[in-house]
Amino acid sequence: MSRPKPEPVQQVKQRRDGALRALVDGVPYARFLGIQFDRRGDELTAILPFDDKLIGNPMLPALHGGATSAFLEVTAIIELSWAFLWEDIEAGRIDLDQLDPMSLPRLPKTIDFTVDFLRSGLPRDAYARARVNRSGRRYASVHVEAWQDNRTKLFAQATGHFLMPPRDSDG
Repeated sequence: MSRPKPEPVQQVKQRRDGALRALVDGVPYARFLGIQFDRRGDELTAILPFDDKLIGNPMLPALHGGATSAFLEVTAIIELSWAFLWEDIEAGRIDLDQLDPMSLPRLPKTIDFTVDFLRSGLPRDAYARARVNRSGRRYASVHVEAWQDNRTKLFAQATGHFLMPPRDSDG
């Protein structure tokens, strides 16, 4: 018996990118801020492209703290959701051809979110990565770091706790 021929890698990549796009499109505020995600395998980097509407203090000029906080929180929520979505995609539990924002799993709900502003955000693109510290059936803890020109010089970091949505397997 012969094995089925593996799917072309470009098709797999396009479907995974489509799943991530659907996930991000399901967060209207992420679209408003212009947040994008770069995916390399299961690793995500959030990108906040600079826009004048993100400036809070035009005298400096510096990114608005609310825009920075929202960027970090969206990064945490998408990272958490992507981890579960990726697992379901790889296990074949989600049909990527039928995926749209309405058929995605519910997003985690923020319990609390603490932001440390380490320096002013400059009027340029910002990047962030989130690390899930703990993820259980009901609760998750996530740490997020944001930088601009130099990955080692963070301008903000945050820690958040989230209520996880029930999974189909939870009954």
